[in-house]
Amino acid sequence: MSHVLHFACESVEADGSRRSRTLSVVPSRFVIAGWTGRDAAAIDHHIEELAALGVPRPSAVPLYYRAGTALLSQSPLLETLGDDSSGEAEPLLFFAEGEWWLSVGSDHTDRKVESYSVAVSKQMCPKPVATAAWRWRDVAGAQDGVVLQSRIFENGAWVDYQRGTLASIRPLAGLRDGFFGPGGTDAAEGSFLCCGTLGALPDPQGRGIRPAAQMEIALRDPVHQRAIVHRYTVEPLPVVA
Repeated sequence: MSHVLHFACESVEADGSRRSRTLSVVPSRFVIAGWTGRDAAAIDHHIEELAALGVPRPSAVPLYYRAGTALLSQSPLLETLGDDSSGEAEPLLFFAEGEWWLSVGSDHTDRKVESYSVAVSKQMCPKPVATAAWRWRDVAGAQDGVVLQSRIFENGAWVDYQRGTLASIRPLAGLRDGFFGPGGTDAAEGSFLCCGTLGALPDPQGRGIRPAAQMEIALRDPVHQRAIVHRYTVEPLPVVA
């Protein structure tokens, strides 16, 4: 049986009215764009943040990592091997029924594996994906004002983990076109692209990237006063030898 994702997709019509429909999408290709910061200093910050964990520097900026489509998951429960993984909110573009759509996902990553191979680490954990999406062309012109954020449950409370606007990330259409060709015309039905992330906000001890038992990821569109929010729980599995 094919792996199917279901999205409540909202379109904004010319008269301002909104139309919602459910799309069932079979992922055919999954790409994760890395090192996508628009500000060179911000890219360096994220590279240094990961370097502190032993992650080698990228060979090019941005980079496109291929990942297995089966990793995409809308389950509220994420099982990982051990407790060395953590998530990061990312805008997520996908192509379905002749349109590009925007949602939010988490590039949940095994940080221990990442320290010796980013490419391998991308295959180690499921990638949580929200169950709602917006038509991309309705928000493309106002991308820079869209807010990307995440929170984690830490020490008995929800705390901000990432927060910023998509102005901190390269234009999503350019990232898409860098892999799927001009206008995304080389994309097949069910193509998915994670478009990069923001640096983690440090805790009182100065730790940035860190694991958490629960995570919430969100996109907020101030122009149309709407949000896409997805929350998931992480259940570490025992590591046995």
